[in-house]
Amino acid sequence: MIRPILTEIGIFLIPFAVYAAFLIATRSGLLVQSSWPLHVIAKLSIAALLLVVVSFVLLAHFSGAPPNSTYVPAHIENGRLVPGKEIPGAGK
Repeated sequence: MIRPILTEIGIFLIPFAVYAAFLIATRSGLLVQSSWPLHVIAKLSIAALLLVVVSFVLLAHFSGAPPNSTYVPAHIENGRLVPGKEIPGAGK
């Protein structure tokens, strides 16, 4: 559970990291308060939230089992562990 949370936090921080890299590249002063006005922070926050929403939508759309499939969980057959697998079309 911690990995998806850290991934989404990382995605949220991408716009801020890009802006910080821009400030370093232009030698504008990364830690100077005038380099981080409120309107820039607001725009970066909106961009970060959009990235997080897009990542959630892509995750929901492109992950998981295909439609009408059945998941057979891992189990033991003849004393051996058989990994779980998807059976496409078995859910019809």
